Amino acid sequence: MALNPQLFPNGMPVPFVSEMFVLARDGVEFDVDKIPGAGSHGGRIKAKGIIYLSNVRMVFVAKNPVDGIVAFDMPLLYINGEKFNQPIFHCNNISGLVDPVVPADQHRALYSTHSFKIIFKEGGCGTFIPLFFNLIASVRQYNQRASAPTESRVDPLPVSQAPVDEMMRHAYVDPNDPTRIFLQQPNTDSQLRRRTYQPQTDGGHV
Repeated sequence: MALNPQLFPNGMPVPFVSEMFVLARDGVEFDVDKIPGAGSHGGRIKAKGIIYLSNVRMVFVAKNPVDGIVAFDMPLLYINGEKFNQPIFHCNNISGLVDPVVPADQHRALYSTHSFKIIFKEGGCGTFIPLFFNLIASVRQYNQRASAPTESRVDPLPVSQAPVDEMMRHAYVDPNDPTRIFLQQPNTDSQLRRRTYQPQTDGGHV
């Protein structure tokens, strides 16, 4: 996970080269821990806002900044232990863990894995949930096939391999779910490039 990715003035994340946004979901609360120097309870932050999901990452953009943080960038390859929860007396939510995006000049041991929760405060989630879990499964499957015994790793999901179009064509649209599916990409001329996202190895965990 990384803090404050680049955003357009309207709050939409600036896409990376070959990144395809699938959906945007408003009316959610994002809860995450271990944010250095933020929050009043051990780095824990809660904020309401909107989730953007692409073939590469999930980005939460807060309606109001919290401790100077506007957005959280979560590569799909860095998410693990994800679970859909349906509590009896509370809102449906997704919980899980996400590894930090470690700067190239820093050591992994200096950064903690974050626990996160996405709480659906407004409306259902029958559209969001299948697309979220299908995308994560596809990214992992492609990365396993593309893995090679070298230090360099290919793009985790090149646009030519992305199953996004197929998923969107066959997506179930829940009338109670306010998720917006992107039938057309908001901006296709981005030149923003990312450092290749690589899955964290178990040996690198604290």
